[in-house]
Amino acid sequence: MGCIDVTQTGRRRARRSVKTPGSAGSPWYVPGALGRRPTSAARPRLALFGLLALLALGVLGCGGGERQDANEPTGNFEVDVTTSKFPTSQRIAQTSDFILGVKNTGKETLPELAFTITTDDESRNDDGGVAAASTDSQGSFSIRDTDPNLADPATPVWILENKYPREVDTPPPTGLSPGFRAQTNTFGFGELEPGDEREIVFRLTPVMPGTYTLRYLVEAGLDGKARAVTADGGEVKGEFVVTITDKPPKASVDENGNVVTEGN
Repeated sequence: MGCIDVTQTGRRRARRSVKTPGSAGSPWYVPGALGRRPTSAARPRLALFGLLALLALGVLGCGGGERQDANEPTGNFEVDVTTSKFPTSQRIAQTSDFILGVKNTGKETLPELAFTITTDDESRNDDGGVAAASTDSQGSFSIRDTDPNLADPATPVWILENKYPREVDTPPPTGLSPGFRAQTNTFGFGELEPGDEREIVFRLTPVMPGTYTLRYLVEAGLDGKARAVTADGGEVKGEFVVTITDKPPKASVDENGNVVTEGN
């Protein structure tokens, strides 16, 4: 009588008893632990775990850096507006210079000479829509039109010329204006030492007729901790009420043969 290999028979029976993953009576072990590819049911769970891990790393990375305003001193910095020029009567497509001059009348260096500029229009459009201030739009020299039919509600009143703003009597920069900053509607021009004065020119071309209020606020920093103040501690600000016409100027020839333009 021959011998029976019990070991081999037991292995065959064990193989038959193993169920495929996902079927009734599936084994308790995780298929991946045995070197097999995970089933379709397991893949979404693994993807979710990976996404959560990446998000956690991102939060840690963002939270571990230095605050953006960490180096800006806190306090008031006394300044005086020495120049504030902008024509209050303008004509479409005729370029004008908006000039602001500021002197540091205090005893400490301004961390950053900055200007926040906005444009307001209190009038209504022909369709009844209200045009709001540029604080709600992109750009200091635009207004935000609430007309729902407009694809882009930001409507420019003035176009800021290329390579402006910049310091008066300085050559054009090789690239963009040095005054551009990440803050919306704010331009910055670096430190200003005690007793120093700086004049900044914005070259603007009007493109929309109407009456608008151009407002400016002088600031001593970009993050709100350093404040520019007047001698009595107030805000350093101003405004121009500007009327822009789209009517062409009247021209005539005088007795000497010179062309004389009215309204310029």
